[in-house]
Amino acid sequence: MFTKILIANRGEIACRVMQTARRMGVATVAVYSDADAAAKHVAMADEAVHIGPAPARESYLVAEKIIEAAKTTGAQAIHPGYGFLSENPDFVEAVEAVGLTFIGPSADAIRKMGLKDAAKRLMEQADVPVVPGYHGDEQDPSFLASEAEKIGFPVLIKASAGGGGKGMRLVEDVAKFDDALASAQREAEAAFGDKKVLVEKFITSPRHVEIQVFGDGDKAIHLFERDCSLQRRHQKVIEEAPAPGMTEEVRNAMGAAAVRAAESIGYKGAGTVEFIVDGSNGLRPDAFWFMEMNTRLQVEHPVTEEVTGVDLVEWQLRVAAGAPLPVRQEDLTINGHAFEARIYAEDAAKKFMPQTGPLEHLMFPKAGVRIDAGVRPGDRITPFYDPMIAKVTVHGADRNEALGKLRAALAATEVAGTMTNVAFLSALATHDGFSKGDVDTGLIDRDLAKLTDKPETPMAATALAALAALDLLKPRDPQSPWDNTDGWRLWGSAKQGVFLNQGADVVHAEVTTLSANRFGITVADTEGTLTVERTETGYAVDDGTHRAQASVVQHGPKVTVFTNGFAHGFTIPDVLAVAAEESSGGNSVVASMTGLIKAVQTEPGAKVSAGDVLILMEAMKMEHTLTAPRDGVVADVSAKSGDQVEEGAVLIVLEDQGG
Repeated sequence: MFTKILIANRGEIACRVMQTARRMGVATVAVYSDADAAAKHVAMADEAVHIGPAPARESYLVAEKIIEAAKTTGAQAIHPGYGFLSENPDFVEAVEAVGLTFIGPSADAIRKMGLKDAAKRLMEQADVPVVPGYHGDEQDPSFLASEAEKIGFPVLIKASAGGGGKGMRLVEDVAKFDDALASAQREAEAAFGDKKVLVEKFITSPRHVEIQVFGDGDKAIHLFERDCSLQRRHQKVIEEAPAPGMTEEVRNAMGAAAVRAAESIGYKGAGTVEFIVDGSNGLRPDAFWFMEMNTRLQVEHPVTEEVTGVDLVEWQLRVAAGAPLPVRQEDLTINGHAFEARIYAEDAAKKFMPQTGPLEHLMFPKAGVRIDAGVRPGDRITPFYDPMIAKVTVHGADRNEALGKLRAALAATEVAGTMTNVAFLSALATHDGFSKGDVDTGLIDRDLAKLTDKPETPMAATALAALAALDLLKPRDPQSPWDNTDGWRLWGSAKQGVFLNQGADVVHAEVTTLSANRFGITVADTEGTLTVERTETGYAVDDGTHRAQASVVQHGPKVTVFTNGFAHGFTIPDVLAVAAEESSGGNSVVASMTGLIKAVQTEPGAKVSAGDVLILMEAMKMEHTLTAPRDGVVADVSAKSGDQVEEGAVLIVLEDQGG
């Protein structure tokens, strides 16, 4: 066994690998970019090596820096995690060329599965069912159109070198084929540097079911299936094992096909064979087809670990060190049911746009739930990497029990400081179709509006935010007269007012303190009386007819109230700051979000008119313009091209209106 390994990755997968390595007595080396100098995976490792600037192409994707870090620290092997260089055969060869071990498959196996068309031809030879289609080299548009007609519409055009939905187009009839082909080829070339495509039959009720395989370079076994049909933008959201509606006949057929696929390329380590399944009439042994093979550990591997009791990372380390397969196929069984939900910093209602910001508050259920996270409270989600916050995995005796645990776990998950998809996941976990196991890859798109519909903020949530803003929720010293909050006054009960911003809305609340934990509340002409009692997890709020659990987090001028699985965010306006801004006459240009300054198009002394573009910013892979708020003269420019700036930073100041 190795005594020291380097993890060529970051975030939750780096932390995950370190957990197993530590249990096995194997020392770990982390690598990190400028953006990750204080990251969780760096703190967890025995050693850490800086490898460059924040952009991945200058750090985590630079093979030479990673290999040099391994050699310098005396690591004997490199674990690639997933993403970055994990499926790069050139990296594997470079690692092995200097005498290090790559914890994963051979470069040859990765290459054979790297291009979809070549992989599917190989699978046909291995007697693995492949979706009817054309996977050859001929790319003439008229030829591809004729092949599409032979296959029968609808068809799917897919980039041969692609993934993540790029270079993919659904075509319903031949009249639309040429335009769709040209569009797919342009996108494929831009994304992968290769415009080659394949054409396949489109499955009208598709499910995404994958088989976890593990090989030692000679023989392979499978660890059953995962259903990954719940997807947005062709990316997985919630995964489960076993697949709903799976029969032993179909499981055995899919498992055997996946093992044939792995053994046909001499696969070593953990991998996943992905199948598209026709779910229109239940799962059938003649209605699944090979899509692709992921030659690495998958993001969703925890659900397999939960139902099999296997530590896949431990297996990876042992087999890479020369051990044979740990078990025989007949030794493996499925125990219960598991779900994994991926928590991201993203705005589900705006096409899942990634978000950035600090994790001012981060809390997960403490019992009965597996949390894989690469961040801690106080860390920041940056625009440089995937915005995953954590994976929440639950296990139950059966699907219903596991689903109940998933709902409870999501309801108890609290994140403040950046927008997340937790409410979306909670809505998905209670979706009627999903609850019944009636899933397919189009479910989220069909019901997206309903799944992202945010309910009205309950009065109790606004009331708790008002109490927090007025400093009425903090624990008090009952012996101190200065801490007394029972509301007694010579002239009557104390009444206080507060303004709260919720998005673009301004809410005014009036609070009358009736006793130490009873308050009269008026919000937008609605009056009520609340009893607020502190509990172990937050507060119990009783309005006389309904008692609900909630928690409140105050972070700077912001207050977040968590209730019924939703996070309701409020901002306490700074009266002095508002007054100062109003008196300034709009003299400042500030960063609307965290991002990169691409260009500054003005300088001190320049005359500008209202609406003139002064700065070009890039944030979340999109370009944004910052304009002059009024006519005037530029007094100061505090940003330059290439600067990374925080949301709210003052970038340009105009001379005072009276100057």
